[in-house]
Amino acid sequence: MSNSNIMVFVDPSSAAYYSGRLFDVENTALNRDGCLLPFYKLKTHLSGLGQETFTADYLFAAPADGRLKHYYSLGVLSNFKKMAGRKDVQLKAFIVFEPPVVAPYLYAYLPELCRNFEKVYVHNTEGDGYSLRGVDQSKLRKLWWPQPYDDVRMEHWNNLERSNRIVVVNGNHIPRRLSRQLYGKRIEAMAALASLGAVDLYGMGWRKWWSHRSMWPPYWFNYRTLMSIYQGPAASKYQTLSRYRFSLCFENMSMKGYLTEKLFDCLYAGTVPIYLGAPDIADLVPEAAYIDARKYRRWSEMWEDVKDMPEQKWQDMREAGRAFLRSEQGMRYYNSLIEIFSLGEL
Repeated sequence: MSNSNIMVFVDPSSAAYYSGRLFDVENTALNRDGCLLPFYKLKTHLSGLGQETFTADYLFAAPADGRLKHYYSLGVLSNFKKMAGRKDVQLKAFIVFEPPVVAPYLYAYLPELCRNFEKVYVHNTEGDGYSLRGVDQSKLRKLWWPQPYDDVRMEHWNNLERSNRIVVVNGNHIPRRLSRQLYGKRIEAMAALASLGAVDLYGMGWRKWWSHRSMWPPYWFNYRTLMSIYQGPAASKYQTLSRYRFSLCFENMSMKGYLTEKLFDCLYAGTVPIYLGAPDIADLVPEAAYIDARKYRRWSEMWEDVKDMPEQKWQDMREAGRAFLRSEQGMRYYNSLIEIFSLGEL
């Protein structure tokens, strides 16, 4: 089946991915830990079906040439209105990756997005964590966060020389909305675990106490403790994770259906995630593959349980995570973009 009379344009989250760089897996600066692989896979898949795919900057100056142009946005509000009035452009889908605590403006704009796009992808279509007022719910679709791999990364998975500690791999940010945010809970957990000598922290922005981050009270009040466990940036998430048995894996927000790359990163590296985020996580990932942080009343109680975990139980959890990646459940994330851009819906 060929659709050579249709061109697909993807508007990435940043202009840094323009000029086709969204699909450039050879760009080591942009393709850290394989994050561009889902887009490269999409472009390759569509190319095999006779479909040309470009980043949206090529569309803005493209003349009407008789071919239909399908526009997809990865969360950019500023560009789709430029397409208004163009009979050769169809606004196919808008994908909302960020949760309300990071990008509340996207959720406030949902009524407008539903009026303009054929489909709008969100983490849940029920309004959990956001308002459905004025939203055409029939336009909403469930987003499965695109993942780069369908199995573990053997070079990291096979490393069994691991510290029996908990690692955190996260940048330092502040929420734009406080309701249901887990930024503060992440810092609370790290501070408590630091007092037990149980945790190491990697990521960007943690030393910048003079920046806007100093206005975030949980960070400011725990700054000295955070610096005592801070190990610097992580050149590779998988490599860093593979040196530890466990990882504190907290989403930025508690919201139904909101499952990002954080848990998958752990599974790829063979590190058991200690998870807090989607309240329906047990419906998304088998419970045998992660430790549910909600079942502990105190972080010290969690650490006592984790540090004495038998080797066989730890291995069983790793295998459960690997089985999930290969399963039909896991494949929903791996094939997410191909489903969204399905030629059957073009």
